[in-house]
This record gives sequence, structure tokens and C-alpha cells, in this order.
Amino acid sequence: MQPIKIFNTLSGKKQDFHPLDSGHIKIYACGPTVYNYAHIGNARMAVVFDTLVRVLRFQYPKVTYVSNITDIDDKIIDAANEQKVPIKEITEKYTNIYNTDMAALCVNIPDIQPKATQYIPEMISLIKDLIAKDHAYEKEGHVLFHVPSYENYGKLSNRNRDEQIAGSRIEVAPFKKDPADFVLWKPSSDAQPGWDSPWGFGRPGWHTECSAMSEKTLGLPFDIHGGGRDLTFPHHENEIAQSCCSSADINSPNSYANYWMHNGFVTVNGEKMSKSLGNIILVRDLSNNYHGEVIRLALMSSHYRQGLDWNEKVIHQAKKLLDKLYTILFDLKSEDLVEIKDREWVKPLMDDLNTPGFIANVNSLIKTYASSPDENKAILKSKLILLGNLMGILQVDPESWFEKDNSTINLDEKEIKALISKRNEAKINKDYEKADAIRDDLMKNGIEIMDSSSGTTWKIKS
Repeated sequence: MQPIKIFNTLSGKKQDFHPLDSGHIKIYACGPTVYNYAHIGNARMAVVFDTLVRVLRFQYPKVTYVSNITDIDDKIIDAANEQKVPIKEITEKYTNIYNTDMAALCVNIPDIQPKATQYIPEMISLIKDLIAKDHAYEKEGHVLFHVPSYENYGKLSNRNRDEQIAGSRIEVAPFKKDPADFVLWKPSSDAQPGWDSPWGFGRPGWHTECSAMSEKTLGLPFDIHGGGRDLTFPHHENEIAQSCCSSADINSPNSYANYWMHNGFVTVNGEKMSKSLGNIILVRDLSNNYHGEVIRLALMSSHYRQGLDWNEKVIHQAKKLLDKLYTILFDLKSEDLVEIKDREWVKPLMDDLNTPGFIANVNSLIKTYASSPDENKAILKSKLILLGNLMGILQVDPESWFEKDNSTINLDEKEIKALISKRNEAKINKDYEKADAIRDDLMKNGIEIMDSSSGTTWKIKS
């Protein structure tokens, strides 16, 4: 078994991954708040942790992956009010859209996908425990976590006291004992969703849900907690505080989650995505123009901890590489699969999920095949199948990869295949002038054809 290394946000360094139980790896990643369509920032988190789970399953016999759905939030309430529909209609609609969009990117649905509204009793129990242990207090219908009661607060995000207060200033209210204190429970009006609690009719704070859901679904401690870098503070910092002051060990942040992983931000042509700039790119819009595997590979073209700038070059390179890989798989379709004993070429994935390094190794495989196409065909095909399983690509039939989106061309599939058949017949008869003329005719109609030892396939000219 190859050792896995992970950059642990909690320690601030890359570490060897030592599972709590090598027979069962447990991972939790914070999922979306469902009130709108998923954008590529949401998609990057989903793709990164789906890939991590694939790599862990390559090494370990059992992995349980939990990623939640936040279906109670002020943004959801606002969206429901704007659209004049029940909140459940909003959350169910966008949960289904999110899962459909992610499936298009070959993201497997998590083993467990808990919804916040299904765990209200567990959240109330957690809050009651924190109050009993003097880590939380009730004031004016609110329950707040008292940050000074937890001396390890700030260890994950490496923020000092002033930075903690600045980061929490949006929640500063006169009923707080300390400016850094954060909400565990807040009151709801008759027009807002809520639940009965010891503190009156209300709803949980955002941070409360993941502490309750992760403990209920995985138990404490679990191996890896993840999410986007923007969640490091305050969301994940608050989760640690809540859980370590309740069920876990107050003196050890690791007693909640052993490793923390955070993916970098996505920019668009060098600028941060924002409504004001009008540059938020939705997955559903991208999927109308590109195959999901192209989007997925583009999202993995940069190391997950680094920022990713989304632009035409990134998506073009992903499409170009996938075309090469599918062409090889089409050429090798008659080859049997064999056991791959050489694991060195997958090493980058074991080194903190270094997808750019792994892609470089894949390009080396392509070059080797180009120079020696008749050597080790079965091994190459088997490596590409393994590559696909680890990276979540190469999941469709190679021939169909080049025969999609016929709406952009002037010929239908039947006409294209008939012309290819006539061209092949002309080549057999050594009528190369006719064969070339048919190829040129296809090119004029937006069709590029490719010959290999296994036959001829086609794709839309890019």
C-alpha cells in the first residue's frame, strides 16, 4: 500500500495520513446551501472531495463519505419570500438540481447526504449540553457560544483575538457577552420556519448543523473534514469549538476531526466571481456547451489547495487531453485488461492529491504510446481505465465520445457514417483522390475523422 500524504490545515503542514481505523475511513465535507443553481466554485469542492474519496477507496477497503445539504438558512428564507413559494419547494428543487449537476461531472452522490432539517433534535441536544457545561448562554431568545470559554479557538484558522473579532463583526449584537461569540440558536417569527425548543420557537445557527450531523453520521473522532477555504473561519473554527466543548476532548482539536483539508478559490479570467461583476459561471450553463468530464478535468488542472483561474485556455486543454485519451482507448478497444503492478505513475495522487503531477504522468503515457504504439497495449489500456476510475473521467464509450452534440453540424449521424464507409471503400480500392475528397467534404461540414488500427471514428471539429 502506498502511503498517502495530506496537507492538514490544522497543523499547517503536509503529514502522512494515519487513519483512525484502516478498515474504515470516515470523511465529512460541507456541502451546499440550496437556494440557487450551483456554480463552478461549488463544483470544485464536490469534484475535489469526490476525487479524494476515489483515491482513498483505491487504498482502503471501506470509506464512508458524508456531505451535507443546508436546507435551513436566511438566504433560503429570502429566496422563498422573493419567489412567493414554500421553503421546501426551494430546497427540494435546488437539491435535485445540485445532485443532477454534480452527476454530470461524474461526481458520485455521497454515501450519506444529511439535510439540516432532519437533525434539529440533535442540534438542540448539542446546544443544551454546551449550556450545561458553561460554554453557551441564552440571551433575548438567542443562544450563543461563548468563545473565551474555549482556549483553543483560532487554532485551525491561525487567527489571533483581534482577527477573530473582526471576522465575527457581522454578528455583533448588544446581547453578546463577547464580540466573538456566535449564534447557536435564534428566534423565528410566525412567518419564518422554526422548531420548538427550550429557548422558544426558533431555528439553528448555521455552524450548529455540521457539528451535530457529523457526529450523528460518523461518530467522533473521524478521519478527514473538508470544504472550501472560505469555510475555515468562522464555520469550521466554530465546529471545532462546539464539538470539542461537548462530545469531544476540550484539550484536543483532533478529537473532533483528525485532518482538515480545504480547496482553493475559483476566479474567472483573473477576477473573483461576484454578482456585481456578472461573472458567476453556473454548472448547468457550462454543461450545455461542454461534456461534464471536460469540466471536471479542468477543475482538477490546478492543485486543489491553489486557486484555479477559469478561462477558455483551461477548458480547451482539458478537452484536448480527453480527446487524446479517448482516441487511444478507441484504438485499444479489443485489448484485454491486465493487472497493473506499476504503481509509481499514480504516486502524485497519493501526495496530497497532486492532480497536476498525475496529469503530467498521463501525458508521458500518451507520448510513450505515440512513439511505440505496438508495445504493451494491454498495460496501457489498463492504466487508462485505472486513471479514469481515480480521476472520475473516461466513463463513456470511446466511440460515443466523438459522436455527441450533432446539433452543431450540418450532417446527421447516418450521413456521416455513410460517407466514412464510402471513404474506407475508396481507400481499399486505392482511390485515394476520392477518399481525400470525402475527408475534405466532412471537414467543411464541421467533422474531423480519425483513423486508427481499430477503424475510423469522428468528432466535431473544435
